[in-house]
Amino acid sequence: MINYKHLHYFWTVAREGGITRASERLHLTPQTISGQLSLLEDHFGTPLFVRVGRNLELTETGRLVLSYADEIFSLGGELEEVIHQLPEDRPQLFRVGVVDVLPKSIAHRILQPALHMSNGVRMICRETSLDTLLAELAVHRLDLVLADRPIPPTISTRGYSHKLGECAVGFFATEPLCGQLKGDFPQCLDGAPLLLPAGGNQLRSAIDRWLDTQRIYPRLIAEFDDSALMKAFGQEGAGVFIAPAAIEAEVERQYQVKAIGRVDGVKERFYAISIERRITHPVVSLLLDTARESLFADEKK
Repeated sequence: MINYKHLHYFWTVAREGGITRASERLHLTPQTISGQLSLLEDHFGTPLFVRVGRNLELTETGRLVLSYADEIFSLGGELEEVIHQLPEDRPQLFRVGVVDVLPKSIAHRILQPALHMSNGVRMICRETSLDTLLAELAVHRLDLVLADRPIPPTISTRGYSHKLGECAVGFFATEPLCGQLKGDFPQCLDGAPLLLPAGGNQLRSAIDRWLDTQRIYPRLIAEFDDSALMKAFGQEGAGVFIAPAAIEAEVERQYQVKAIGRVDGVKERFYAISIERRITHPVVSLLLDTARESLFADEKK
């Protein structure tokens, strides 16, 4: 890789017309600059200057390098000018990834405080698989990832999993469907139409084990990767569906359904994954503290 300090010395010598004048401008000795130029020429494997009498003249390669150097350092100056002209009250950019299986209502509740910060925040949300989001976090394209599990041990990405909280799983149904269910919860689920998350994740496995332990055998109507789509079908009465008990009142209100019971033995867990072990990012710090103190506070009691 090019050493840009060496390139800057070359650029200054070419613009000033010689090493002596360049040394005065850069406040370095001529010997230092000459040595740095030699290192740059060694890197390229060809001379950049030739001596003509007492003067230095650019070689053909030197003129090519100078044309690129002019553009590079011109862009650098332009960047500094743009940064200095940015308004001091510009909103802080916050980039967050949300794992696609995370309930949207929970993600919304966790992220909502960011938009009410006094100094202003512009939030960019990305939703996809955990593996993809962790890769983007590793190269600093994201400030935070919200997930339903910590970083898997099989993934070598550097990062830290901060547990936000956990809550029981609630079961919900429309009023007409509730009237068709027989008995008390959870026996009323036996033979009932049921909507569940798609297989292959910890939550679905835990629900299947719980149903089997209780000897309850519902009619599985549909499985969903998208929890919002599952709730939409539940809202129209297609079947009983699940949601985090921490947002029970919100689910009842938004989807016009009733909570028919909760399973304390099956937990949904939520994590914030960051590059930092000790959180210093102000937006991330606010979101973690707020989620722990409000969203999941009742579940700890």
